[in-house]
Amino acid sequence: MFVGHACLAFAVAALGADRLRWSRERALGVAALAALFATLPDVDVVYGLSGLVAPAAGAGPVPVESFWAAGNRVHRGVTHALPVAAVVTAAVWLGGRSGTPSRAAGAALLAGLVPVVAALGGGLAGAVTALFVCCVGAVVVLARRRGVAPRVLAGATFVGLFTHPFGDLLTGEPPALLYPFEATLVAERVVLSADPTLHLLGAFGVELATVWLALAAYFRIAGERPTAHVDRRAVLGVAYAGAALALPAPTLEVSYHFVFSVLAVGVVGVAPPSPDRLRAWRAGVTALAAVSLAAVAYAAVYLTVG
Repeated sequence: MFVGHACLAFAVAALGADRLRWSRERALGVAALAALFATLPDVDVVYGLSGLVAPAAGAGPVPVESFWAAGNRVHRGVTHALPVAAVVTAAVWLGGRSGTPSRAAGAALLAGLVPVVAALGGGLAGAVTALFVCCVGAVVVLARRRGVAPRVLAGATFVGLFTHPFGDLLTGEPPALLYPFEATLVAERVVLSADPTLHLLGAFGVELATVWLALAAYFRIAGERPTAHVDRRAVLGVAYAGAALALPAPTLEVSYHFVFSVLAVGVVGVAPPSPDRLRAWRAGVTALAAVSLAAVAYAAVYLTVG
């Protein structure tokens, strides 16, 4: 859901700004900021790199398995918590203001998260929080240099951080939404189907839907139609239906062969390099349409044969 997090936040912020009748540049600016903030909680997977250097016990010989085995020790923890998102949003609002006392208060509030989390969750959680805080601070500095208003910056932070954890409810273990409190908001992931393959296909479909939603939001603000950028080559994605007969049925636990191969279908959208913006959009939207058709075709065959 890495791409989906950014796309969902972009769409929510863009459509909200459009409803407020903001200018095109301002609406797309806050949407891009929200998308950037929505990616930050996943900096906690950086610890997974330790699994590549020293594979986790029992993780298996596949490098990606070692990566997730190590990364999951801290993944979807403190950086995905709603109380932490609230504190960070307040800190960003203060840090985005013009007065020195406000900026100092924002920086102190943001930095104060590190020792608090370290005291509550240990050194590893504190180190992940420190990295998260540094990334947030870097985005705030960038936004301030571009003259983003404090309320707009805080709004983008809120949308990005508060939408992110809910995008993780379909895959893996649910985030610790109420950390550091003991209460559990969601104990188990949302299951779309008892059939593990259909659940995976459903989750993949949700991911694709968020990308389409982000595109629709962008083109709405730009005054264009996404369908105008789809080339007929996208229909070739339907040929991927045969993969349902040739490849083992994927699940959340073993999905790489499906995900990588279905995404490779997007190559039908590739066009010769060109500085022309319209051609670049045509290539991207065509690739997305091809992958979407491929996923639908695969699901149709799986339902028919399986």
